[in-house]
Amino acid sequence: MSTTFTIKRGDTSPGLEYQLPGYAAGSGLLTGASVRFLMRPWWDPSAALAIDAPATVQDPDGIVRYAWAEGDTGTAGTYAAEVEITYADGAVETVPAAGWLMIRVTGEAG
Repeated sequence: MSTTFTIKRGDTSPGLEYQLPGYAAGSGLLTGASVRFLMRPWWDPSAALAIDAPATVQDPDGIVRYAWAEGDTGTAGTYAAEVEITYADGAVETVPAAGWLMIRVTGEAG
């Protein structure tokens, strides 16, 4: 599975909201969970993470949100991202399990 989110270089809005695949309305699976947003350059799979930061559970039925920080979108390019969930019982899951959430940071006109 691959979903693409596009944002202009230097922008911090809009935040990224991601509906985790397989989470049904009313499931409440993220109740008590913590989430992290992880992003690395797509073109270099061995590169260190460009972002490893807390995200927010927007909806316990499977929606997470990452608020871009200053500098997060400073370099144009394509990035691979994923969400790491730590459930209330301590179990850890990385989503998506196959593929990545693709982030495109595009240059601006001026």
